[in-house]
Amino acid sequence: MDTMNKMRNVKGWFVRLKRWQKIVLGAGLLLVVGIGVLVVVQKRKAGIVPVQAGKVTRQTLAQVVTASGEVRPRNYVNINSQSFGKIVEIRVAEGQRVRRGDVLLRLEAVQPSADVDASRAGVKSSEAGLTGAQASLRAAQADYQRSLAEFDRISANWDRAQNLHKEGLISQQEYDARAAEFRSAKATADLATERVGQNQAELDRAQSGLAQGRALLTRASDVLQKTIYTSPIDGVVTNLPVHEGEQTVPGIQNSPGSFLMTVADMSEVTAEVKVDETDIVNVQLGQSAEVTIDAFPNKTYKGTVTEIGTTALVRSTGRSTAELQTGTQEAKDFKVIITLGEPPATVRPGLSTTAKVTTATRENVVSVPLQALTIRRQGDIEAAEKKARGEKTAAAASLAAAPPTAEEKKELQGVFLIKDGKAHFQTVETGITGVTEIEILSGLDEGQEIITGTYKVLRELRHLAKVRIESPEEAKAEERR
Repeated sequence: MDTMNKMRNVKGWFVRLKRWQKIVLGAGLLLVVGIGVLVVVQKRKAGIVPVQAGKVTRQTLAQVVTASGEVRPRNYVNINSQSFGKIVEIRVAEGQRVRRGDVLLRLEAVQPSADVDASRAGVKSSEAGLTGAQASLRAAQADYQRSLAEFDRISANWDRAQNLHKEGLISQQEYDARAAEFRSAKATADLATERVGQNQAELDRAQSGLAQGRALLTRASDVLQKTIYTSPIDGVVTNLPVHEGEQTVPGIQNSPGSFLMTVADMSEVTAEVKVDETDIVNVQLGQSAEVTIDAFPNKTYKGTVTEIGTTALVRSTGRSTAELQTGTQEAKDFKVIITLGEPPATVRPGLSTTAKVTTATRENVVSVPLQALTIRRQGDIEAAEKKARGEKTAAAASLAAAPPTAEEKKELQGVFLIKDGKAHFQTVETGITGVTEIEILSGLDEGQEIITGTYKVLRELRHLAKVRIESPEEAKAEERR
């Protein structure tokens, strides 16, 4: 009876409540019920880690090294000034095609031309002097031959006169005349010999003077020729920063001369890219590559690795480490040249480019997503297994407090398998790395279920922890958080 009365009182009290009071009371009851349900669910989930899962699959993997750089012609020539002078004529324009030997540019050549004319006149004078010296030598040689013949005749007469004088057949006067004649002929022959030597010396001097004059003419002609710049290759003028009337200077020691222009052979185009030092060991000559040029979006060009640099380049400065006086810990790159198979006709040097070099390919291999791979210490794995077996005694607790041994610190590479609702750490041996997948050489079989995410979960997940697979909706909500 009392209970019935109490119920009637509650019902009367509820009826007397205003509408908004009834709404607040109902909402409060729903909130209490919801909280109760949430508490029950959370208790059930206590100690269970929500994870994302996937299957171990087989597929074809390609290991790719990505690097950026710029377009460069295979062959190009930077033309620098070789002499002082003012530019008086530019015969080409930027973008113009030229052939080997075509005149590109002329410098002022008044003084070099005058030096060439003076040298030519000097050579002609030396040639005339040489001709005169040759004629004098021939005359001296003829006179020497005549003097020698006369000396031979008089020498024979002198020998006979000596014999006749001994026999008393000629007078003393005739003997003395023959002796004087002999001495005169000998002096004349000696003089002719000296004249031949003198004229030979004059001829040698004339020949040396002519050689010197011709050398000066060659030098002056070279200086004059350096005022005329011709194309050393067939190609296109890709850079022309100078104008008529500007002054140019030649290079001094390690400083190059004034830059005039660049002529590039665009028939063979390359992508010069810088590959990170950690990837360069995988790049080899002949490997295929896909090249994209920023100026030609949504287009890919095939290429081949044709050159690999051996000197490291400091990434921040681009300078070779061989130029540095001391070592550096900065990141380094290596230059790699990729020759394009069919470059676009309108390509220009200096365009930004990105290359993807395929360094290895594996067909039908076991693979897992890259994010599934993680690292754990061996000691942590062993501790989790002991705990699961109930071996955590006081002695084990004291060992846990001790510093870990080298073996316990050893890092293991592996993935987490899902077995019986638990995460089992499985060590693996890996091979090549694809874009999003990595090859598994040993430790896993196709079709096994592994934990693939999230990154935060994989970073903190423990061996033999209880897990549950998230639904797609839960995974999306987790990503948004």
